[in-house]
Amino acid sequence: MRYGFAIDQDRCIGCHACTVACKEEHQVPVGVFRTWVKYIEKGEFPHTRRHFGVLRCNHCEDAPCVEICPTRALHHRPDGIVDFDNRRCIGCKSCMQACPYDALYIDPNTLTAAKCNFCAHRVETGLEPACVIVCPVQAIIPGDLDDPASRISRIVATEKVSVRKPQKGTNPKVFYVGIEGDLLQPTRLVRQNGDFWSDRRKDPEHPTAPTSVAAFDPELTREVYDVSHPAPWGWMIGAYLWTKSIAAGALMVAAILLALRGASVTAPAAALFGVVSPLIALVALGVTSALLVFDLKRPERFYYLLTKSNPRSWLVIGAWILMAYGAAAFVWLLLGFFAGAVPAPLVWLTAVLGVAGACYSAFLFAQAKGRDLWQSPLFIWHLLVQAFVAGSASVLLAAVAMGAAPGIVHHASLILLASIIASLAMELLEMALPAVSQDVKLAHHALKSGHLSGRFWFFAVIAGAVLPIVFSVLALLSGSVVAAVLAAVLALIGVWWAEHLWVEAGQSVPLS
Repeated sequence: MRYGFAIDQDRCIGCHACTVACKEEHQVPVGVFRTWVKYIEKGEFPHTRRHFGVLRCNHCEDAPCVEICPTRALHHRPDGIVDFDNRRCIGCKSCMQACPYDALYIDPNTLTAAKCNFCAHRVETGLEPACVIVCPVQAIIPGDLDDPASRISRIVATEKVSVRKPQKGTNPKVFYVGIEGDLLQPTRLVRQNGDFWSDRRKDPEHPTAPTSVAAFDPELTREVYDVSHPAPWGWMIGAYLWTKSIAAGALMVAAILLALRGASVTAPAAALFGVVSPLIALVALGVTSALLVFDLKRPERFYYLLTKSNPRSWLVIGAWILMAYGAAAFVWLLLGFFAGAVPAPLVWLTAVLGVAGACYSAFLFAQAKGRDLWQSPLFIWHLLVQAFVAGSASVLLAAVAMGAAPGIVHHASLILLASIIASLAMELLEMALPAVSQDVKLAHHALKSGHLSGRFWFFAVIAGAVLPIVFSVLALLSGSVVAAVLAAVLALIGVWWAEHLWVEAGQSVPLS
């Protein structure tokens, strides 16, 4: 059994009865929606048409929200319905990033995620979903897709149907008949930013007349009504990536510097590598954990990651990696403080866990299938190189503060310079290459010349990469401690802005 919907947009009149019935049936709060109707307009007056699209959860066979949910709050029922248990939800919002269809939202009353569940409580008693029974034109047809005699199976088999974003590979079970294609492609729409009724095209004879998006290319499709879908993740996610880069990178760089120093590790250097470096890692790791917990809508449930965990979710895998890295760093600190030396096997084990800690987020972001920018195969290398930038900058600042030997400062500056150059080259190369999708193209545009471009070019590129390269070269050539400190501070600022803007750019492209 596989329940699904067929929605006949040739019948739909855009009356919103399905939206109202859904809200009443599930007591959906004001401002959020499980099902909604979107309006678009095409053409140029007087040859214009308005089209409607009923949008909702697609109850995908390969639902990315189920895969990424760390507590298995989202799950497939035997009848194919993707249902939700808000008693297990921690409010991490990862399901909202994984869904390519904007189907999930945070309920302002329960502070947990929610979505259409096919009115499972009605289906179990033999009733149809609430939206179906109120539709005045019978445009919504539910049924079992595995039953060849069902009406929905006959529609899918005999009529031309469309689904939303088939390229995502989710195998959605909501099929549209007669829908205008632009309703299924949100990146092809021009957003309305004027008044609903009073705008008109600019007349050459009346140049002072108000201008709206209708004054642009009449071939473009204009979105005239939709519901709000704010970006789920804010500054805390960028900050978590930043602090995690410092935490992972500090001991990765310390391991390399210890190998370079060999047997010539003096007492001050032993304090730097054996005590201060693991302290930096542990403090940054603690801040990372705090950011992850406080970003949850239900932070008091954070321990569900361990007690109700979904082993397929990289949120869960990442939590175990961070705990293992934290344990190794703590043992490193104990041995460095009490024994004055750290065994080489522990050093390299911790460095390997640091690499895992730096890189696992690439797999987490890859599970967020709704955001094409985050699917980049280079993202894992971005995170690794940025960990080296943040780690070398942190260790360099600590070395200068402790009055470490010039050789340590020199080697740390070398690692910093090499990693900044690699990071900058990857960022610029990725945006120079052809975009693999329209979503990626729009995200790159936001960074290169759009609303994020000012911060990207000034803070992430010039102040956060170019200037640190200049100061690092100056420090290496002249031995200037001031130049080394400036390079390290600016590099840390650059990593923060690169991480933050990457998260923001990925969410700047509409999903519905």
